Amino acid sequence: MTPLDAASSGRRPPDSAIRGGVSVALVGPDGAGKSTVAAEVLKRLPLPAQVLYMGVNLESSSVMLPTTRLVLSIKRRRGGNSDMTARSVRGRTPLATARALVRMLNWLAEEAYRQFLAGRMRRGGQVVIFDRDFFCDYHASTIAGPSRGRPIDARLHGFVLRRWYRRPDLAIMLDAPPTVLLDRKGQDDLEGLARRRQEYLDLASVLPAFAVIDGTRPLDVVADDVVGRIVAFVGAEATAQPSPSVAADLEVPADTTGHAIEGPLPVAVEVLGADRAAATGS
Repeated sequence: MTPLDAASSGRRPPDSAIRGGVSVALVGPDGAGKSTVAAEVLKRLPLPAQVLYMGVNLESSSVMLPTTRLVLSIKRRRGGNSDMTARSVRGRTPLATARALVRMLNWLAEEAYRQFLAGRMRRGGQVVIFDRDFFCDYHASTIAGPSRGRPIDARLHGFVLRRWYRRPDLAIMLDAPPTVLLDRKGQDDLEGLARRRQEYLDLASVLPAFAVIDGTRPLDVVADDVVGRIVAFVGAEATAQPSPSVAADLEVPADTTGHAIEGPLPVAVEVLGADRAAATGS
């Protein structure tokens, strides 16, 4: 039974169908409905899955480093907000720059911790649904374009995200016009929301698997659309997995859980299959 069959029948597919797990990021501007849709998708998805918040608002996160929890507690007592990232402002004093770097280093550790948790979920064979994604959210401000003129903490953040941060296997943008986003959240302005929306749309040229869906439809319709795309993606991933005999011939190394280490395996399988066909004359 494939994941696609399981989705149509309402049954859970065998765990081997998603060996290694996948990550799916729901992205979009504030007001797109990411958290609401993520929770609904979790209820409907016929696959083992978990939702992991990957945003900066720690009030919305159930997991964080002890150091982050301590800093958040201090900020609450002082009446500060729960956004832990440093403000990238030009013309800061040396002391303000040093403080911004310290905050950024702590935030980089937080991002790495959540990536560690996501990796553990994937290795357990689960679909990890990201409510937001750090790479997607910060791509326009810290990665895209020239880094000259950006504050040092923003340049550091962009360097780490670009070089070492794992991209989601599948990113789904919940799209909506700026007027709808403004009505839902009441934050920013139409010009800013239009610019932010375009920044997310531009990720289509950056990520290997990126889909845009209409987020203005009723919640159940949007959730079903996301579920269908996840199931189709997982089905394609499962189809690309080699048979045990082919995997043995390729001598793919395994991690401590017995799962094959991720890599460009489908290409190698295709080449091996062609060689076998030539040798057997089939």
